[in-house]
Amino acid sequence: MAGVEQQNEEVIFDHLHATAFQYTPLGKPVLGSAHNIGAMSKEHLKNFISTHYTAPRMVISATGAVKHEDIVNHVKTLFTKLSADPTTASQLVSKVPATFTGSEVRMIDDDEPLARFAVAFSGASRTDSDSVALMVMQKMLGSWNKESGDGKHMGSELVQMIAINEIADSMMSFSTNYKDTGLFGVYAVAKPDCLDDLAYAIMYAISKLSYRVLDADVIRAQNQLKSSLLRTRWMSSLAEDIGHELLNYGRRIPVTELFARIDAVDTSTIKRVANRFIFDQDVAIAAKGPIKMLPDYNWFRRRTYLLRY
Repeated sequence: MAGVEQQNEEVIFDHLHATAFQYTPLGKPVLGSAHNIGAMSKEHLKNFISTHYTAPRMVISATGAVKHEDIVNHVKTLFTKLSADPTTASQLVSKVPATFTGSEVRMIDDDEPLARFAVAFSGASRTDSDSVALMVMQKMLGSWNKESGDGKHMGSELVQMIAINEIADSMMSFSTNYKDTGLFGVYAVAKPDCLDDLAYAIMYAISKLSYRVLDADVIRAQNQLKSSLLRTRWMSSLAEDIGHELLNYGRRIPVTELFARIDAVDTSTIKRVANRFIFDQDVAIAAKGPIKMLPDYNWFRRRTYLLRY
């Protein structure tokens, strides 16, 4: 926990979840509080495992030179002490849903050299049909840091605005999906005197997805997303990848099907999804450091829409 607290990005996203999903399990830090960690006992761990590591909520996958029948027999032999509690993850989520709350948390610390903040909208769940469109939108916004020499020449208009005007040290768009909800937004690091211009650039780029989208930007983002997904699959364990998809979707999703879903996203889809998740919707903000120049919450909220005549 001490190590995580030294990572500014992790701290911002912990606070972002805490303010976005107040009074829900998703708003609590993964590691828990320092008091709970210090008071944890063997009985706590045993009770947690018996409650949550149950047979109906488990997926077992294997790859390589294995036979399905052999794996089934091994499972029947080795996994005999698991709890048979029929409660599913979906039932637990429906009991305490992760309700999004438009809100903010600000931790002012003028001794830090750089300001860090994240602005996010309520996103899509893993199985939501619009989750792929949000992933394409994430690639349209892009990511960048000042150590990269290609910022002024990247396809993302937001990255170009930031790099040309030198108003940030780094920025990263994100689209995080959970069981019943998600978060979509931008995380950025900048000098204190750049926050006003940076906030304007970010909100302009995000809100523009609702009304002006170019075919070229969509195609670029689709290709970048495909490349990123392939790279992620190559770097991760195949068995882990299969297990993840079985838990989330109940089946293995072939790359061809995933690519077909990405290719089905066009400009009209982007506008529709942006109007669902972004246009005139509440935002959640988490900020830390010398952030006195960061616009207030109402400023961000007013820039989620544009009056068009």
